[in-house]
Amino acid sequence: MADYVKPALIVSNMVEAATLKAALPTRDVLIRAMLAGAYLAFVTTLAFLVAAQTGQFIVGALLFPAGFALIVLLGMELLTGNFGMMPLAAFAGLIGPRDVFRNWVLVFIGNLLGSLIYAGLFWIAITDCGHVSGGPLGDKLRALAVSKTTAYAALGAAGMVTVFTKAILCNWMVSLGSVVGLASTSTIGKIVGCWLPIMIFVAQGYEHSVVNMFAIPAGMMLGANVSLADWWIWNEIPVTLGNLVGGFVFTGAALYATYRSAPISNQDPASRPV
Repeated sequence: MADYVKPALIVSNMVEAATLKAALPTRDVLIRAMLAGAYLAFVTTLAFLVAAQTGQFIVGALLFPAGFALIVLLGMELLTGNFGMMPLAAFAGLIGPRDVFRNWVLVFIGNLLGSLIYAGLFWIAITDCGHVSGGPLGDKLRALAVSKTTAYAALGAAGMVTVFTKAILCNWMVSLGSVVGLASTSTIGKIVGCWLPIMIFVAQGYEHSVVNMFAIPAGMMLGANVSLADWWIWNEIPVTLGNLVGGFVFTGAALYATYRSAPISNQDPASRPV
């Protein structure tokens, strides 16, 4: 237990990490965000491949957090985690709202670019440059693109409320992955800590904006009957907003409210974010 970081210090480290993120040059934010988007796309295809092979989606959910662990260990920029973390430095008066918004916009762009780059490369790999349909994995991604867009559209207002709510529930857990990754100073501890909430979100099929930046365009490239308008109106926009609420309200603001004024007893420099 020597590597355990107590909650009050975790919140302090979140504030410090957000301050450092706000100071990053635009180039670094974009590169780190692009890599984060690609890492999640990699494990999305892995999760669905394993689910197709085993017939058990829970197996894919157990493997999916590997991509998030890479993001935590390498200090990449993920929009959903930053929704919960960046406002804390503003609450503490260390950065301004403009700094928070700048990070979110740049990370959104970078995550999207990285996801689309991997989607294009994945399409080449799985279809032999368009000569085959992609097999069972292609079928799953086409069905997924439909279930995440036009299936909600068919429900009208109820569909919009549903997708928004699933996005809130998603990032209530996903943003915790970034937080619990700070609960240990060891590599294994960070991996295990971030693994738990990510597995919970994936297993229940909630909506993650960055995962969908790959999954829906990939399904569209593979021939899913989904338009750009379907993708953005019925998924990407409401899911991004729902993820913002989930991360900001239920993780960042809630933890800050209860732990920011708590005494900090383990001031080990090794537990500080880098």
